[in-house]
Amino acid sequence: MADVFKLEVITPDKTFYQGEAQMVELTTTEGQIGVYARHIPLTAIVAPGILKIHEGSEVKKATLMAGFIQVMPEQVTIMAEVAEWPEEIDEKRAQEAKGRAEKRLSGGGAELDVARAELALKRALVRLEARR
Repeated sequence: MADVFKLEVITPDKTFYQGEAQMVELTTTEGQIGVYARHIPLTAIVAPGILKIHEGSEVKKATLMAGFIQVMPEQVTIMAEVAEWPEEIDEKRAQEAKGRAEKRLSGGGAELDVARAELALKRALVRLEARR
């Protein structure tokens, strides 16, 4: 059996996930990373993306929107602004958010906060990807 580590995903509201994993994959501001047991210590900023938790032969998927990851050799802690299981996502609402963000970005205008609109679009796309 492969080595495992303790994984904890914490949001402001609750402990989203707590258990043992063989590997975790997620998106950081520096790109995609994968972490196994005994990884060197690391701290990174979490970017919107899909979290994949490898538990034996099963892979659990969830969304992560923002936060931090702290990696230690035997423990990984993710402090997330938002974390959602696919079944918790309202697909219709995500489609509507995607449409609004795309409309804002295509409309332009001097008062447009491009970074905010792009982040809203990215969040909607991540939620829709998780539902697939």
